[in-house]
Amino acid sequence: MYDAALELIGAEPQPISNEEYSRRVERLTAQLRPDDLLIVPASPAAVHSNDVHYPYRTQSDLLYLVGWDEPDALLTVQNVDGTWIRTLFVQPKDTLKEIWEGRRPGIEGALNGWAVDAAYSCDDLEQQLNSMLSDSKRVLLRTGIRSDVDEIVVRSLERRDRARQHFGTGPVTIEDPSARIAELRLRKSAAEIEQMRFASDVSSVAHVAAMRNTKPGRMEYQLQATIEGFFVYAGASGWAYPSIVGCGDNATVLHYHQNNDVCEDGEVILIDAGAEYRGYAADITRSWPINGTFTEAQREIYQLVLDAQLAAIEKCRPGLPYNAPHDEARRVLAEGLIALGVITQSLEEALDMETGDLKKWYMHNTGHWIGLDVHDVGVYKPNGEPRLLEEGMVLTVEPGLYFGAWRPDVDCPQRYANLGIRIEDDVLVTANDPDVLTASCPKTIEEIEQITGTPF
Repeated sequence: MYDAALELIGAEPQPISNEEYSRRVERLTAQLRPDDLLIVPASPAAVHSNDVHYPYRTQSDLLYLVGWDEPDALLTVQNVDGTWIRTLFVQPKDTLKEIWEGRRPGIEGALNGWAVDAAYSCDDLEQQLNSMLSDSKRVLLRTGIRSDVDEIVVRSLERRDRARQHFGTGPVTIEDPSARIAELRLRKSAAEIEQMRFASDVSSVAHVAAMRNTKPGRMEYQLQATIEGFFVYAGASGWAYPSIVGCGDNATVLHYHQNNDVCEDGEVILIDAGAEYRGYAADITRSWPINGTFTEAQREIYQLVLDAQLAAIEKCRPGLPYNAPHDEARRVLAEGLIALGVITQSLEEALDMETGDLKKWYMHNTGHWIGLDVHDVGVYKPNGEPRLLEEGMVLTVEPGLYFGAWRPDVDCPQRYANLGIRIEDDVLVTANDPDVLTASCPKTIEEIEQITGTPF
């Protein structure tokens, strides 16, 4: 099955170049003062139990600025005699540890293959960092990632020694650089888009594989395994977020995670799953009938959600506010539910955020930024006003309707009881029409009914 699915995916894109990493740092340092010190630590490894660790994934800002994904790393950027120097602290070569855990690039590898000017062993971090701190006035560090680094910086800020008294050496303020880096990350380069497009293609084909592997009696976790297994088989690093695989009334739980129920004849399954490739995420949701055929009631709700999604995607254009897709999706959903008799209020009444009935069945936003994080960085309302969309921004569009008959707070229409439908794609804002990166994942009723339960 997987070999046939692989034929639907194109070649892997080229990695992001060192030249692009250098340009990213240059755009950031253009905002800094000559006496600033930027510190970007890697996320620490996390222990699962005893000597078993969780799969490692480093901090996204470090990936963005230099691409280094090994643990125990730290990047500094400091102005030395008018030149911004990028220094990377890495795990040193260690034959015994490499025998057990895998080979390390080490200092030599960092200098030879990465967009940095200097490299040191992480064993020398405290000594080297203290020296850098003494030459700085402001430290740009997101605290709370590595406590040992936080402690070094705080000690330097609080130090009251002879050198500080005589010469004023050492930092006096600390600032979180996250907002500055987020503004850079929000607009994707051509190379980033290619990484995301490949992650989207892998994710799309994985969903198709799950559709084809669907039949009554399947377990939710079996379809989860079909999707996540293909992520790795196709060359992705794995999932970008824990997969949501819910049949029947489980599909009405927005972040359902147990994935352990049997899929029954007549139910609809909702799968929200995306791959990560070189740090970049895809995020797709599809909903389809377990037996391969939508009932009339299921078709009504599915088509309504699809109509809302298509209308929302059309609003992913430069100059429109980021919430324009959400507003458009809500309008279409409200109109549709009024036409179906689910909502008896007027359109204006149904859309009211406080008293409208739409929020009974559609209670989340229509999308979010996506990139190196599945819920990517970038302020939605700078200065309190909705941000206007720009070329290079990528966002998800994911309207849904959820009729959980188990909920005590609503009177669920019996016709749609325990039906949950969500349709999600990743959309690139361009100068022309919206570019749906996940377009190869089928979503019309006809496509889904043709594919579900049919082997490759």
